[in-house]
Amino acid sequence: MTMNSLVNFSKYISSHVEALSHEVVEAVINRMQLEIPSWEREQAINMYIELLKFFSESLFCEENDSVPDALIEWSKKNAAMQVSAGQGILEIVVRYPATRDIFNDLLTRISIELELSVKDNAFIIKRINNMLDISLNETFFAFERLSEQFREETQKELAELSAPIVPVKEGIVVLPLIGDIDDYRASYIMDNVIPKIADLEVEHVIFDFSGILTIDAQVAEYFRRIEETLRLMGLHVITTGLRPKLAQTVVHSGMDLYRVEAFATVKQALESIK
Repeated sequence: MTMNSLVNFSKYISSHVEALSHEVVEAVINRMQLEIPSWEREQAINMYIELLKFFSESLFCEENDSVPDALIEWSKKNAAMQVSAGQGILEIVVRYPATRDIFNDLLTRISIELELSVKDNAFIIKRINNMLDISLNETFFAFERLSEQFREETQKELAELSAPIVPVKEGIVVLPLIGDIDDYRASYIMDNVIPKIADLEVEHVIFDFSGILTIDAQVAEYFRRIEETLRLMGLHVITTGLRPKLAQTVVHSGMDLYRVEAFATVKQALESIK
């Protein structure tokens, strides 16, 4: 590609970057008949403004196998946008062919307007396709990493919310178990909540099961270990809200309910503590 053609094309892209980004986004939406909120549309436009700026600058770089740092960062932003919006990687993948075609048509039209040669246009199309391919790969990898991180953080937050420590009187705390308690949350209680209870220097711990619908045998085994740990710490353990079905699962885990004081409600448990 001749230097003059390169300079003219790059200048055109730079000076029309916002309008071109709007055009690409609207063309993708129309071609795929998408219905997206205005905030997502604006995000997409801003992302393509950055991409076209990178593309314009890349025209002056030697083509090699290395991935530009700016393009990697752009792809990470693209992935982060999808994760934060609660969307899957498929949302990006299915739009890729249409986006690629629209870019090719758009850049070919500009090449014709600037009277570039067929060879120059081929160079431009090859460069944008290469950039889009790299971006798709990097976005996919970033999406996988961010999704796993998001899942771990969400799981931890839910675990914290599922077993809050509630001091109700001096020397007494209630541990209301909330929602579906799975293996991860039961393990979290064992490793994180019990040490916190030890630091509070309480004498009585009330486990309230009224917020739990079901537990499996493995989770019940965790509660057996938790109960034994609290007893070894010298604490008085009381259970409340343990419905018959849950009680059967707990008994099958090996916990001896005859050793555990049980009441229907937290109120009754508090009244029993002298």
